[in-house]
Amino acid sequence: MNVGIIANPSKKGVWKALQELLVLLEQAEFTAYVEDDTASDLDYTPAAESKHVKISSALDMSSVCDVVLVMGGDGTMLDAAHRLGPSSVAVAGINLGHLGFLTSCNASEMELLVDALKEKTYHVVQRILLKASVIHLDGQEQSYFAVNDITLTRGQTGRLVALDAFIDGDLLNHYHADGLIVATPTGSTAYSLAAGGPIISPLAKNFVITTICPHSLSNRSLVLTDDSMIELVSVDDAKSTTLFTCDGQNIVEVEHGGRVRVEKADHELNIIRLEGRSFFSTLRQKLHWGEGI
Repeated sequence: MNVGIIANPSKKGVWKALQELLVLLEQAEFTAYVEDDTASDLDYTPAAESKHVKISSALDMSSVCDVVLVMGGDGTMLDAAHRLGPSSVAVAGINLGHLGFLTSCNASEMELLVDALKEKTYHVVQRILLKASVIHLDGQEQSYFAVNDITLTRGQTGRLVALDAFIDGDLLNHYHADGLIVATPTGSTAYSLAAGGPIISPLAKNFVITTICPHSLSNRSLVLTDDSMIELVSVDDAKSTTLFTCDGQNIVEVEHGGRVRVEKADHELNIIRLEGRSFFSTLRQKLHWGEGI
């Protein structure tokens, strides 16, 4: 098996964990492909005699690796998904910090993970993604994909944003708020949850629209089927800039009259889950449900 490795160099203990992981992979007779940026950031060079470790770009991992192991947390998983690009390669997160929703195990469980890869006792869950297109007044179009969410928020001013939202061509609402979030089920436990949105099962075929501090008590989150086409139009009379972000990255200015089209992406994110682990057990731990009962 060819196993890619992408690591967050800023995480405490990442160098020690990487060394331990490489030993485990060699013992399992796997070939490890360490991402070139990871190797550069950690000043890592494979030993000359090593036949089980190679250096690779993240994009190349998509075609040469059977799985990719991501060392960090949920943020590192999001970043890795964007680095890998549209890909069907299975991804497993090794958490080096607090418990994450996207990661498969903690650093202390790396041997368990490698054994599962060797014995093929894991399963892969598919997470739907968003495709977002920013369409400017001059006709220029920029496309992105998101694991968690896309947001439209106020720019440099303290004013609310004004947005018209359309679902499959039908007007949904005129929003006045600090911003608007369109999230996947995966992203329902991220920014959308902090803004008061619902938690959605990660395997559900839905999107959720959540407003950020709406200027109306009647505005509530809306759950849509994932075959919906969402269009958001900036209608701010003051012609101030609205900021578009995708998974907290790719900040793009959307001018008055500009549009953002959101739909299901053509590819999915394949996440490895170990036996006996589930989203719901992580949810109980993360949200401290059942404590004190």
